[in-house]
Amino acid sequence: MNTTAKILVIIPCYNEEETIVETVERLRSACPEVDFLVINDCSTDRSAALLESHHYPYLNLPVNLGIGGGVQCGYRYARANGYDVAVQMDGDGQHDPAYLSAVVEPVLSGQYDMCIGSRFITREGFQTSFMRRVGIRFLSALIKLLCGQRVQDVTSGFRAVNAELIDYFADHYASDYPEPEAILSSTLAGYKVGEVPVIMHERQGGVSSIRTFQSAYFMIKVSLSLIIDRLSIKKTRR
Repeated sequence: MNTTAKILVIIPCYNEEETIVETVERLRSACPEVDFLVINDCSTDRSAALLESHHYPYLNLPVNLGIGGGVQCGYRYARANGYDVAVQMDGDGQHDPAYLSAVVEPVLSGQYDMCIGSRFITREGFQTSFMRRVGIRFLSALIKLLCGQRVQDVTSGFRAVNAELIDYFADHYASDYPEPEAILSSTLAGYKVGEVPVIMHERQGGVSSIRTFQSAYFMIKVSLSLIIDRLSIKKTRR
């Protein structure tokens, strides 16, 4: 990536001892010019010990905040330290840092305020389970209905945002399953959101935060949250 912009990769980590070292090393090898910060969300396995022994920059949260709270800590760190772009990248090995430049470039060029790495544009690589794809399509349709924004991979945690959205997310970020809500709230606040194709891999270890028995609860909760957001958020940027 040929840029002088300050870029921070935020890596949320909860019980990722099987994958976190490989994830970080792949990032360092593919993108040595970017900074990164691992958010250890009160892991109960050896994640914290591995981060410490490898001397990686990380925040060790004293209580479990969930994916949203953990990532928001990363955004607050990015704002406090003057980063131009912040990138979310999961610690479980699903997101390939080889595509980081593709996700960041539309943000650097001003094409998008938020750019999402989507596995569904070219439909290459790991496509997740059938039932989850059904749920993702439903949430995609709901977001389109609520704000007019078409995003195919609404649950993708591989995304880049500019300094304005860093500041916005540092103060406004959903706590539980934030990816769909962040798309809606950003669009309603007047920011430009788009996607680029990426290839993702199957989770290399650990346990997903969205388990099968929770899927119906997840869909109901996220759908209600999106509807409430639509009723409460007014366009503020343009």
